[in-house]
Amino acid sequence: MSTPPSESRFASLWGATFGLFCFVVILCLPVPDGMQPGAMRLVATIVLMGIFWFTEAIPTGATSLIPLLAFPFLAILPASEVSKQYMDQNILLFMSGFIIALGIEKWELHRRMALHVVHRVGSNPRRLVLGFMLGTAAMSMWISNTASTLLMLPLATALLTSLGETGEDREELDRLTPVLLLSIAYAASIGGSTTLVGTPTNLVFSKVWSTQFPEEPNISAGQWMMLFVPVGAVLLVLAWAILSFRLPASTKQDEKKSAYITEKLREMGAPSQAEYLMMLVFGCTALLWIFRKSITITEGFVIPGWEPWLLSKLGYFGEDLNGTSWLHDSTVGIGMALLMFLIPAKGKHSERYEPLMDWETVKKVPWSILFLIGGGFAIATGAKETELSDWIGQLLVNNLTDLPVWVWVLSVCLLMTFLTEFTSNVATASALMPILASTAIGLNADPKLLMLPAILSTSCAFMLPIATPPNAIVYSSGKVSMRQMARAGILLNIVFALIITAATFIWLT
Repeated sequence: MSTPPSESRFASLWGATFGLFCFVVILCLPVPDGMQPGAMRLVATIVLMGIFWFTEAIPTGATSLIPLLAFPFLAILPASEVSKQYMDQNILLFMSGFIIALGIEKWELHRRMALHVVHRVGSNPRRLVLGFMLGTAAMSMWISNTASTLLMLPLATALLTSLGETGEDREELDRLTPVLLLSIAYAASIGGSTTLVGTPTNLVFSKVWSTQFPEEPNISAGQWMMLFVPVGAVLLVLAWAILSFRLPASTKQDEKKSAYITEKLREMGAPSQAEYLMMLVFGCTALLWIFRKSITITEGFVIPGWEPWLLSKLGYFGEDLNGTSWLHDSTVGIGMALLMFLIPAKGKHSERYEPLMDWETVKKVPWSILFLIGGGFAIATGAKETELSDWIGQLLVNNLTDLPVWVWVLSVCLLMTFLTEFTSNVATASALMPILASTAIGLNADPKLLMLPAILSTSCAFMLPIATPPNAIVYSSGKVSMRQMARAGILLNIVFALIITAATFIWLT
């Protein structure tokens, strides 16, 4: 739903005025005991950016660039240090993921994959919802949640329209419509949480972890999947069960639904050479990410990674490269993205040479999201350098130290879930991850005990259209009301917080 221009201008002006006012007021306040003056100036900048983000006083990407100006002038971080955050290796990883995703979309491989998933699962109402959820979740593991939702929504609405034209019972159709559309939005968020490149907040965790604990090994893409794919699968099945339990097991129009999907697949014809090649690039990238580092299944069963093997074989000019992590998942991603510029999309008999990827397509990379991640990284680094996260963490520990650890974990899950209903999940994760790391240290607990459930919870905001782009896209269709989304979302928010809390002690740590 778009905002009228006059209201948009008023909101922008009000947001800019209020944000700058709060910024100046906080700068004028006395610094609390134990807090560094630079930390207080960082708080003022975070509040300014938060208000600008929430009110959209200026575009989100532009707000994310504020640290480049504010941090050097306020002596929070040097300009050279701030600028590094906007071209971090994790941002390069996400950029390479965008380029590969654009290649998949350019040759319509994503559409074929989604249709095949839905076709295989079945066409009765419950299976139809499950099929759309599986297809959406599978895609959002590798392409953006927004892109996967934008792909699946037209398929779902076209299918619903077709059912209405073929005589589907109106009451049954009205019951299926919100469930099917909401399932797409929720599956996109759940699927994105299961891979390191699936959503920007996962990269925030990776950055904060490497910054706060440089001596500890970072979690690779493969290790991330080993942790979160099983949890994501449980959450996906739960979401499907909760959303579809009131749907009938079968209807009179099941055959027509199946025929519609089959017809769409027939229209696409046989896969092209470009589709096969993109599938190969996509598969190789995923495998190289997953198996770059060794994966420990049990204490006695370890799947060796290819990076340690490669480094053990390389000895440039007699150097001992083994034991040093010279590569990163971004190295693999950029390498495969570059390869796409060389691989011909069509056979040798084609009239002109056309590679899998061209620069015009790369221009579609959503740079505002990359700037948003960079701004979040800058905030996280500033919080560490000014010891703001340590100060807040110690404050929490001093006042809440007697609470059981499971209460801490559940509270963090609920806080992150409901806070990201109203705020940017990247900004929220960037601000709170360093605080949670310091809080865990103060509690003499493993930092992952608070950080992993927190980062997973940022992908579980299901109540409001403003919470996530998938929610907003589905709501903008006009086929899902605010009440329907809020009613389904609040139940999922609470159930997921409980499940993530349990999973933290059973599986994640």
